[in-house]
Amino acid sequence: MNEAGERGNPFLFAVDFEMEEGFFLADPLQQQKALFDIRGISNAPLLPGRVPPHHFEAFPEDYNTYRLRFESVMKGMKRGDSYLTNLTISTPVSMSLSLREIFLYARSPYRLFLPDRFVCFSPECFVRMEEGKIFTFPMKGTIDARRPDARQTILNDPKERAEHNTIVDLLRNDLSRIATGVTVNRFRYIEELQTNKGPILQVSSEIEGTLPPNYLSQLGTLFFGLLPAGSVSGAPKAATLALIHAAEREKRGYYTGVAGYFDGSRLDTFVLIRFIEQKDSRHSFRSGGGITAQSDCRKEYNEALQKVYLPF
Repeated sequence: MNEAGERGNPFLFAVDFEMEEGFFLADPLQQQKALFDIRGISNAPLLPGRVPPHHFEAFPEDYNTYRLRFESVMKGMKRGDSYLTNLTISTPVSMSLSLREIFLYARSPYRLFLPDRFVCFSPECFVRMEEGKIFTFPMKGTIDARRPDARQTILNDPKERAEHNTIVDLLRNDLSRIATGVTVNRFRYIEELQTNKGPILQVSSEIEGTLPPNYLSQLGTLFFGLLPAGSVSGAPKAATLALIHAAEREKRGYYTGVAGYFDGSRLDTFVLIRFIEQKDSRHSFRSGGGITAQSDCRKEYNEALQKVYLPF
């Protein structure tokens, strides 16, 4: 990434949550090893027509299983290990569409398909670097858009407000490690996403900083200094990662890792959420949410299941 940044050579990359696996593809628009669409820049074929009739069914873990994970996190919080922990689950799904078909039909600003591994249709930018600036857009807070007064409900919820404030503060600190003049440009604005279950609202903020003059020659070094992404780990990071490992009891792999595209001057990256992975012939949808001391277990369980959807 450093060499390509200095030379202005385009590339596509991804790295997993544990930072143990990844890929780097030069000239990404000319290859088909991974299909991608990053805010309209894509190597994917066009697929005309509407989404065909399809089957999609989830088989989530029962509430009591989730409750044990939740209680494990809460014990760590009571010890003072963490004040925000992103807890995730894996939900087996049965579906008639292939991962490639889901990628082609999905409506999302960030899409990535790695054959026989996963498809991702993420709504969440991680960081964007361009013209000497870095931007990040933490996304915390989800609600069914059809609920009465949904917008005010999500904005006025004390737990959701505390979680969003925490992640904004965490990412301000993260950006300050590699940038100067870090400021919050927009705070807790609402975006609406369409899903096969109906529309949902999500709450985001925008944070900006100024990069060093020679940042393109340090592209990879600066970027990896921000990992893992704060919105899908928590704070403080080291102790929170230990809590995550104890509660989830498996590696996340590419799920909640990061991926992105460099066009020769601008780096646009995203968090690998809204994610279906394939193992042998089985598929699982990975989802989760942020846990704070104010969290309600049943609400967090329901939010994790609400995020199991197809973006059609």
